[in-house]
Amino acid sequence: MTTTAISRTSVEHGTDELPEVADPQKVAPKDARELSKLFFDQLAVLEEGTPEYQYARNTLIEMNMSLVRYAAGRFRNRGGDMEDVVQVGMIGLIKAIDRFELSREVEFTTFAVPYIVGEIKRFFRDTSWAVHVPRRLQEARTELARATEELSTRLGRSPKVSELAALMNLTEEEVIEARMASNGYRSASLDAAINGNEDGEAALADFLGAEDPAMELVEDFHALAPLIEQLDERDRQIIHLRFVEELTQSQIGERLGCSQMHVSRLLARVLARLREGMLATR
Repeated sequence: MTTTAISRTSVEHGTDELPEVADPQKVAPKDARELSKLFFDQLAVLEEGTPEYQYARNTLIEMNMSLVRYAAGRFRNRGGDMEDVVQVGMIGLIKAIDRFELSREVEFTTFAVPYIVGEIKRFFRDTSWAVHVPRRLQEARTELARATEELSTRLGRSPKVSELAALMNLTEEEVIEARMASNGYRSASLDAAINGNEDGEAALADFLGAEDPAMELVEDFHALAPLIEQLDERDRQIIHLRFVEELTQSQIGERLGCSQMHVSRLLARVLARLREGMLATR
């Protein structure tokens, strides 16, 4: 073992001793594997919460930090702050230490790496999406990417939805849903510059359509149409003259051969009836 990192000063528990590791993070991986067995053996019999227990547990964490750095390195191309990835991996390491038992007859490294990688994957899954989508769709996106790549290579073209569904054992609707959810993985700023515009550089927001106020009236028009059909011919004519031909009440009176006051009363009655009918359909 590395003599500079380990001295024989001990932490006693009964007749057993734990070596005092001067700098656990500098212990070579090979030495760390051997020392970890010793520390796990004592951790199983030490009383939780005692200084001896905390020393053994903390030393195990520090000695095995190289496992976290190794696992985190596999995600270097995923973007994000690697320091954050390492911190998340430490959570997996601690969970592995707290759950490991020598009686499993498996190397701690073999046991710990899946815990560490699992925490890191969960971190990317929960934080990398620009738009939150259900976890099943997040997982379906990864499966969809693999299936698309496999079929594209095999078929020499982009696969159809039906072909993806057959390979993934999903319905076509589920494949389409996974595709739509994939759009939420990354987002672009509305201020992002777009090159190639004739007028020079433009922002993405310049190409977005504005809200059409008339669209809000579509539902009202659909609800209003059958109510107008229920009116008698004279009432429908008054509505047409006032709101389609946009005549004044006096002009409507001349058309119908009645006074402007009478037209006003008829119009108020018809509009009140239509208003009540509209409110009843909401």
